[in-house]
Amino acid sequence: MENRNPDDARDRPGLPCDTLPVWKTGQGFRFLDGVRVVDLTTSIAGPYATMLLSDFGAEVIKVERPSGDDARHWGPPFLNDTSLWFASVNRNKKSVALDLSSDEGRAQLMDLIRSADVFVTNQPPDVQRKLRLDHDSIREVREDVVFVSITGFGLSGRRAELTCYDLIAEGYSGVMDLTGQADGPPQKIGAPAADMLAGQDAATATIAALFDRARTGKGRKIDVSLVESMTRFLSCRLSAYLGSGEVPRRSGGTDSVIAVYQSFDTADRPMTLGLGSDAIWARFWKALNQPEFGARPEFSSNAKRQDQRPQIVAHIQDILRERPRAEWLEIFAKARVPAGPINSLDEVAADTDLQDRGMFFTIEDGGNSLLPQIGLGIQVDGAPCVPRSAPPRLGEHNEELLRQPAGALKE
Repeated sequence: MENRNPDDARDRPGLPCDTLPVWKTGQGFRFLDGVRVVDLTTSIAGPYATMLLSDFGAEVIKVERPSGDDARHWGPPFLNDTSLWFASVNRNKKSVALDLSSDEGRAQLMDLIRSADVFVTNQPPDVQRKLRLDHDSIREVREDVVFVSITGFGLSGRRAELTCYDLIAEGYSGVMDLTGQADGPPQKIGAPAADMLAGQDAATATIAALFDRARTGKGRKIDVSLVESMTRFLSCRLSAYLGSGEVPRRSGGTDSVIAVYQSFDTADRPMTLGLGSDAIWARFWKALNQPEFGARPEFSSNAKRQDQRPQIVAHIQDILRERPRAEWLEIFAKARVPAGPINSLDEVAADTDLQDRGMFFTIEDGGNSLLPQIGLGIQVDGAPCVPRSAPPRLGEHNEELLRQPAGALKE
């Protein structure tokens, strides 16, 4: 990884990304080197899935309508005419703009699919069939293709043809009903959680299918649903309900199975605290110089502490209000007690520990413009993933990919 001076080529003073390291593009991870992905997806879930594949080395050909991916138009905010939502999930890709309603565009797409190992779509099942881009049709073009569908409700079932967004999936899954204060309304998670989870599921399943194909020579049909990915996210809560009959209610995050696992106020700013084992419980009270309180018989197990939760929480809250957060975090770090701040996004982006591990950086978009990026968040052999290229301009690679005859596209 090579960094340049972040002051180079800056024409946007005063933006948070101006303080980030500037990375030169490179090879990055190459685990999927030689794998070609034809990506017809738009918005977030599908593009995130294919960006994950690209981060691991796959060549991703992003096939877009002449008007482009929907997310290209999502804003403000825009940076140098680029949607930052689009830029967040589309690095390392090659963009081809095709009119699939024309014979020429259709033929060019089929040529690309013949050269592909993976085909990814997020069109509803009826649209897939109408455009002859469903699994059976694609398999006629490339028999051993790994076909990946990301939809709201899956390719089967009574709701398969319904349209869906992240918000809708969060409502169906139950996560909105559990999010928020006890006396408040249901709340959406503050990020497109269903989209990101479905994208991650699709990428994981694709890699597994490619591994299987290397042994068997067979392609697979992968069916990912936003609602099901989001529902699986609640596995621990659902399992607890199914085995107890107790329906959890939103409580502002204070009703974990762990007796003390929530946020607290301090003398200045709030913090989080997780006392997840008997050993941590004992260390916590020793750090507070009240070991005798923690050693009381009625607090001797997590189940007993659950029964006494209101009393315990009130006592901890009285103590934590006596000092500022920074002091408590230092005390708990030394005592090996899980605790942390509640950061705003500007504080997260300014976190130098995350920056040092490659979580935030900027890359050149082919000119003098710099685009902020959020890293893969996975290190391999002690190194983060280096991007190969910035998010592509619409149709940037038409000439490179479409000028070649069929059968010569994949070298």
